[in-house]
Amino acid sequence: MSATRARPGKAALYEQLAADGIAYMFGNPGTVEQGFLDEAARSELDYLLTLHEGVAVGMADGYARAARRPGLVQLHSGVGLGNGIGMLYQAKRGGSPLVVLVGEAGVRYDAMDGQMAVDLAAMARPVSKHVLRALDPGSVLRLLRRAVKIAMTPPRGPVVLILPADVLDQVTTEPAVPTSIPDTRVVPAPESVRQAAHILRSGRRVLIIMGDGIAASDAQPQLQAVAERLGAQVWGANSSEFNFDAAHPNYGGQLGHMFGADSARVVREADSVLVVGTYVFPEVFPLLENPFRDDARIVHIDLDAYEIAKNFPVELGVVADPRLTLEAIRGELDRVLPPPAAPPAAQVAPARSGAADEPLLDRFVRTLAERAPAELALFDEALTASGPLAAHLPPRSAGRFFQTRGGSLGVGIPGALGVKLARPDLPVVAFTGDGGSMYTIQALWTAARYGIDAKFVICNNRRYRLLDFNIEQYWRELGIAPHARPEAFDLSRPAIDFAALSASLGVPGRRVERPEQVGDAIDTLLQHQGPYVIDLAVD
Repeated sequence: MSATRARPGKAALYEQLAADGIAYMFGNPGTVEQGFLDEAARSELDYLLTLHEGVAVGMADGYARAARRPGLVQLHSGVGLGNGIGMLYQAKRGGSPLVVLVGEAGVRYDAMDGQMAVDLAAMARPVSKHVLRALDPGSVLRLLRRAVKIAMTPPRGPVVLILPADVLDQVTTEPAVPTSIPDTRVVPAPESVRQAAHILRSGRRVLIIMGDGIAASDAQPQLQAVAERLGAQVWGANSSEFNFDAAHPNYGGQLGHMFGADSARVVREADSVLVVGTYVFPEVFPLLENPFRDDARIVHIDLDAYEIAKNFPVELGVVADPRLTLEAIRGELDRVLPPPAAPPAAQVAPARSGAADEPLLDRFVRTLAERAPAELALFDEALTASGPLAAHLPPRSAGRFFQTRGGSLGVGIPGALGVKLARPDLPVVAFTGDGGSMYTIQALWTAARYGIDAKFVICNNRRYRLLDFNIEQYWRELGIAPHARPEAFDLSRPAIDFAALSASLGVPGRRVERPEQVGDAIDTLLQHQGPYVIDLAVD
């Protein structure tokens, strides 16, 4: 390949981003990045300004999940990276392919211990899949391609690239060429397929535990076919996207994300278990002992070898693509089992008017389900509202359901903005909590600035309600008598006026407190051109 014209690395960087078809950069600027940000106006890339680094990472996370492409983030040195770390943790746990450009004053200043000097790589490493640092202008584009490749190669995750300003100011002749992403869609050896099918069909109580590796592999039809063939109940673990039709008779629900005892109650009777596209188990307080039966036969399929048999032994672990592997297992089951019966019909509850005592949240979600377009995309961060959402707006098709993951609050509003940028053809509504929304409420300003037409429902119970539920279980487990919950869980003094707050950030909104307000509020929400907020009073 002939040499490319000489130009500064800060200009060449945008050529590489264009070669990879990256359209957006989400960020918050700082002095050490001023050189390469000054070049943005001479590129085709859109820089979306956010007022906090957590918003930038959250928007990139939502964009990457919906677009299934790299989400590009710009952070300002150690302080900006520090502000974004909570959201980077969520991206790592969820497997979002982010490329995070972190500015640095310069290699020549390494020995000076100057203002904002910090070991950026050490800060980033626990919340990243990989960390890179450019030290030579002739390798800036090579490292950027490497970051894209690592982020996009399963198991996907955020990659941090540290860019010293003095390196970017120097000249490079590196060519900008599209990044090569390796194809990991591999199928197991035939004997492994036969063994997996034999193990699974040997059980009388067959269970499937699935997660977001199904969506990443587009394996939903294959998973459904295998579940029907085995008569297996399907449960989600770390399942935050559409992985299985929630209205299908074989769907069991979601395993708990807090306490291992909840998962144990589901899995303890199964004698054959298929774990696919996830890890077991993703709780905050997992069981230390094995929750499976002693004689349970377990097959674990994933592209992430680290997760297979990480905590509990399995009989067969297969590092392979879920879609191709499930298709092969289904073929083997068809070969050795009698012809299948007709697949069961989906169980969709008919829409109906609510009872007089129907909670306001249930009425709101039910009415939204009745009036929203069929292609509605939902972003669910309001975990204590997930029951009504699952009942009235269950995930039933790919690319239109996204849920918070990783445990950090605040992804709901920026995540929905990222989804809308990735899928402008879809109407997007996010449900978040009053506490969670305040982590990244600044994202509404970005929505207004760029006219991003996503809608937001803030479920306002004036508390960190999930903590109420969790501490009640904590009391039960330790035999502590119920008593007043900690004052730290209360958000009512002073009360937050979300309609006024959103208006101050350029986004109109309204408060809904009574059942008779619901219909008109939803019509306004759906018909308004541009971002809109509903402050929904809930119990």
